[in-house]
Parts: sequence; C-alpha cells; structure tokens
Amino acid sequence: MLINALIYLCAAVISVPIAQRLGLGSVLGYLLAGALIGPHLLQLVGDQTDVMHFAEFGVVMMLFLIGLELRPGRLWQLRRSILGLGGLQVGLTALAIQLTLIAFTDLSVTTSFAIGLCLALSSTAIVLQSLTERGLMKSQAGSNAFSVLLFQDIAVIPILALLPLLALEGSTTPQDDEHSRTWISDFPLWIQIAITAATIGALVAGGKYLSSPIFRYIAETRLREIFTAFALLIVVAITCLMLAIGLSPALGSFLAGVVLAESEFRHELEVDIEPFKGLLLGLFFITVGAGINFQLLQDQPLLIGVSVVALITIKIAVLALLARLFAMEFKHGLLFSLALAQGGEFAFVLVSSAKQFNVLNTGLGNTISLVVALSMLISPLLILLYEYVLGRPSQHPDAAKDDDEIAPTCEVILAGYGRFGQIIGRLLHAQGYHLTILDHSPGQVDMVRRFGNKVFFGDAARKDLLAAAGAKEAKLLIIAVDEPDKTLAIIKTAQTHFPHLKILARATDRRHAYELIRTQINGFRRETFDSALHLGVDALKLLGLNEQAAEHAGVRFSEHDESSLLALSELWGDDKSYGVAVRQRLEDLKQVLTSDQEKRERD
Repeated sequence: MLINALIYLCAAVISVPIAQRLGLGSVLGYLLAGALIGPHLLQLVGDQTDVMHFAEFGVVMMLFLIGLELRPGRLWQLRRSILGLGGLQVGLTALAIQLTLIAFTDLSVTTSFAIGLCLALSSTAIVLQSLTERGLMKSQAGSNAFSVLLFQDIAVIPILALLPLLALEGSTTPQDDEHSRTWISDFPLWIQIAITAATIGALVAGGKYLSSPIFRYIAETRLREIFTAFALLIVVAITCLMLAIGLSPALGSFLAGVVLAESEFRHELEVDIEPFKGLLLGLFFITVGAGINFQLLQDQPLLIGVSVVALITIKIAVLALLARLFAMEFKHGLLFSLALAQGGEFAFVLVSSAKQFNVLNTGLGNTISLVVALSMLISPLLILLYEYVLGRPSQHPDAAKDDDEIAPTCEVILAGYGRFGQIIGRLLHAQGYHLTILDHSPGQVDMVRRFGNKVFFGDAARKDLLAAAGAKEAKLLIIAVDEPDKTLAIIKTAQTHFPHLKILARATDRRHAYELIRTQINGFRRETFDSALHLGVDALKLLGLNEQAAEHAGVRFSEHDESSLLALSELWGDDKSYGVAVRQRLEDLKQVLTSDQEKRERD
C-alpha cells in the first residue's frame, strides 16, 4: 500500500509540474502519468478498479465545494439551463450515437441505445478542473457547462434503473446481484421513492437548522484538526447515505453544499476540504490514465481510433447545435462544445452495470471503456487548441451579473467583528461598500448573525481563508481583532501572499502601535486613544475651560502624541534612551500647551 502511494505521489510530483510548464494543464499531466505507470506500460501499479472507487470521492468533494459557492436562489435561476440545456444534451446525444451505431454496425437497437446513454455523459472532473484552472467557471461557457454536468449527474440515477430493463435473456436482475442492492431495494417502488424524498428533505433540513449549532460547538474547541475532521465527516456521511438509498453521492454532496452556502462557516469548510479534493481528484485522473488498455488499442487501432473521433465529433455537433439554440456567443459556444466533448467517469459505472445485466458483452464493454478513457485524455488538448487559436474568452456580462447576486465582489475584508470592528463595518456598509467579514469566535459570529449581519467564521491569519474571502480581488484589509500577536500574523500573511492589499489595523496599546509601525502598513488606530482624548476634552470643559480652548488643547495633544509615537518608535527596545526621550517629549508638550494658553489670554 505504501509503495503504491509512493508511486502515485512520485508520478504526480514529476509529471504535473512539467505539464503545467509546457502549458498542458494539470489534468493532462495526471492522465499521462497514470498511463505511464499503469499496468499496460511500465506496470508499476496493477488493476485500478478499487483505487478508482476511492479516488471518485474527489469528484464528490469537488461538487460539495461547488455547492458551497451556489446559493439556492442562484440554483433556481439555473433551472432553465439545467433542465432544458442538460436534458436536451443527454437526449439528443444518446439518440445521435444510437442512430450512428445502427447505421454503421450490426448492433441491436437495444444495445445501441444502451451505448448511447453511456456515452452521452461527460467528465465532471475533467471539465470543471480544466475550466477552473483557467478562471472560466463563471463565464457563459462555464456556467452552461456546469448546468449540463449537473443534469448528467442527476440522469445517472434513471439510466442505472433503466439498464436492467434493457437486459437480454439470461441476465441477472437487481435483486439477484448483491452489488446493486441498497438498503431500500426490497421495498415496493412507491416506498423507495418516499424514503428517497424523505432523505433529501432531511438532508436539506439538517443542513439548514442543525449544521450551525454543531459547527459552533466544534469551532469552540479551537482545534483546527477537529473542524477539518468534522468537515470530512459531513462529506463521507452524505456519500454513504446516498449510496445506501441508491442515489448519486456527487449529487447528494452538491445539494448539501448548496444548503450550507448560507452558513457562516462556509469559507472555513471550503479551505479545509480543498486540499483533500485536489489530491483525490489527482488520484482519480491518474487511475483513468492507468486504465487505458494499450494492448486493446494495439489489437484494434482502426476501430478504436474511428470510435474516439466519431464520439467527439457527434458530441461537438450536438453541443454546438444547443449552443446556437440557447443563443451563446460564438467563442463561448465553441468552448462549451469542446469542453463537454469527451466521455465521462460515470460511463465506467454504466458500462460495468450494463455488462453485469448482459446488456453489453465483455469485449464490447472493454472497447467502450477504452474509447471513453482516450476521449478523456484528448479532451484537455481540445481546450488547449481552442486557447491557442482563439484565445481565452472573457467573462460574459450576464454571468458576471448573476455571480454578483451570489457573492458581491469584495472590496473590503474586515477581520474581527467585535465592538471595534462593528463600528467600522457599519460605517463602510452605510457608504455602500461590500464587505467580507471574518471572525474567529463562533459565539461572536452567532450573536452578530442574529441581527441579520453576514459574518463568516475563520482565522484570517490563514492564507487559504483570506483567498476564499476574496483577498485576490479586494482593495483593503482592515484588521480589528483584539489580539496583538494575531494582528501581526494576519499582516504577515497578507503582505506575503496578497501584496496589493492596503492594510489598516487596530492597535491595542502603544507597544503594539510600535510593532505596527515597523510593518509599514497603510495606517492604524489605537483602540482607546480617540475615545480617551474626547473624554479628556470633556473633562477640561467641566473644569472651567471654554469649549474652544478645550477643543484646541485636544487637537494639539493629539498632533504632538502622533508625532511622538512615530519618533519614539525608532527607540523602542532601548529602555534607557526611550525613557529619556519620553520625559523630554512630556516637557515639550507642557511647554506647547502653556505657550498656547498664554497666547490666547493675551489675545
């Protein structure tokens, strides 16, 4: 097991950076690495079936993270493209492939239909990863591609249910085969439907009403590894639940992500799961590459080659027609067509099920699996060719507008939303600025959210959390936390990874102010200075000084103290020199105030 892990990691670490440097993208690097170490070339690893089942968990995590970026309202807005565009893509592609097979082969109508259903689906992992790497998920092409992929994930369920009905004589049935059984398969159909609907309803209700209290309880431990473990527990539990009732785990995890999109813990969930998603997706791509049967390709090169070309051509033709019908711009429509032109990972599942029910024989099933794997290998090259010839398309205005409704472009990140931060936040919000607010206290986040304010839980000193909060696009970072060491840690992270950010900070005392001066941030305010100064001015008025004189004294004191703070910061750390300088500054201040008072009396 450890040796296999070593091989996978070495293959990824060597091949992916090379592929990235050559401009091929990480997906193609993983696929080529898998093909190289697989059982059909260097034979460093064996059969990949079991590994692929584990690696498919990466796809589940990816859809969970995508769900976290989509609010239910946004998902409802996509219903037309999900049902209309997605439904037409699956139906027309399956029909076109079926008619082609009937016309050019001696396969039966039933077998051709089954093959059409298997090949109509595209690779969720490859498409989303390729588009995400290029920053195109929010473009018109990316948004429509995601809608189609989401419908395909939904379509897997009825297709799996349909395959036994296409079975030839002598095949097994779902009741006879232990692998196809679920916890509810022995119940009548209407009870299965009711249990499925109740499970989805419970998932939605649990995510909406139970998740926040549990997250808050976990977060109060202040142990990041426990929070990460709980985040993984959610995804694993949803996967097991969906498998138990015969639904797609990817679809279930996506739904859970959508439900949690409104949660204050969304950003923390995202950054905790992201590394696991990346590793498992990479492993998935490697297993796909390792599964390419080069011996079968060598035995039937013409048949396999023509089949791959025919599959990609048919899918591009259908997708291009749909892009035209749904009024996509030419460049976005072409990218949409090329991105979805491959077979998908669910084809392996459907082919396996079709062989099990004797819908497809073993030889035909292996051929289809090889065609799918090769189309997945070619798919990233199509996108690269598109970029080389036409360049990368810009974001579509409509897509950008829709995304603004999901999460407005962040102009300011406010770290810390206690008494100090709330004043800043209310002022900026009243002036129309969009804020992403972070606070590391679950109790504070809960309290503030009760009053309708949107605050996210998380430690702003983490680079990944700042990135998830929009630090790459934000203009200003305001640090209002009440821990000096945490303030300095956030500044260091921001200056290292997001140097374009302007930074303002809260200083807890004079010593902290000196440390902030040395960081060369754009500005800071001592948390008690202004309020204490105003109270001191009020005291002078009550002691008999007229209002103008009291206000003037406050202004001169503030100016002198600010200049002293900057001058004395250079001596901070040398106690003797600092003490002498402080005493001298106090004498200077007395002389300034006395001189001002004498001047006003003469006037």
